[in-house]
Amino acid sequence: MDLEIKDVADLLSVSETTVQSWISEGKIPFYQMQDQYRFSRLEIEDWIIQYKLRSQEGSSISHGGMQHFCLYRALHQGDLLLYNEGSTKEGVIRSAMRAIAPQLSADAEILSELLLDREQMMPTSLNQGIAVPHTRDFLHQGPADRIFVVYPQTPLEYGALDGEPVHTLFFLFATTDKGHLQLLAKLAHFASDSSALALLKQRPSKKELLDFVRAWES
Repeated sequence: MDLEIKDVADLLSVSETTVQSWISEGKIPFYQMQDQYRFSRLEIEDWIIQYKLRSQEGSSISHGGMQHFCLYRALHQGDLLLYNEGSTKEGVIRSAMRAIAPQLSADAEILSELLLDREQMMPTSLNQGIAVPHTRDFLHQGPADRIFVVYPQTPLEYGALDGEPVHTLFFLFATTDKGHLQLLAKLAHFASDSSALALLKQRPSKKELLDFVRAWES
C-alpha cells in the first residue's frame, strides 16, 4: 500500500512538517512518483522495527505523540503465556497460535502461516531479546487491540540484527492500521528501555507487567 506524507503523519501521530524534515534529512525510507513523495507501508513498518524511529530528533512519538496508555490497554486485553512449547521460532509461533487464535475467533493454522510469512520477509525482533510477531494481513475484528506476551521455555534463535536470542515475544493483533503502527512503535521504544528489559528478563506476571507499563506510559 502506497502512503502519502499526510498518511504517514497520521499513522505515526507526528506532524507533516516532521515527516518532511525526515525526508529532507534522509531519515525515513521514501520514493518519488510524479514529483510526489510516497512511502511503502512495509518499509515504514520495518523502519520502526529496526529502531530507526526512536533515533529521530524532534519525534513526539515516543510517548506524548502516541495514544496514551494504548500499550497498557492492548496488553490488558491480551494474555500472558508462560514457557510456551517449542524450541524454535516456528515451533513457538505455532504453539502460541493454538492458544491465542481461539481468543481472536481465528484459525490457528492460518494465523501461524501469516506470522511465519512475515518472519521470512524480515525477522520481527526489536533486538535486546524482544520480538513482536505480527502480520499486516490480519486485523483483529474485535472491539480492542490485543497483545499477547509469550515467554518461551528457552531463548530462541530469531535472526535478530544484534544476534541475541529472544526471551520475550509480544504477539500484536490490532484492529486498525494506525493502531498497528502505533503499538509497534511503542513496543520499539519499550524494548529500548533498560528498566523494561530488566523486568522482562525476570518473566513478570501479567499484573507485574501491566503495573510497570502503566507507570511507563504515564
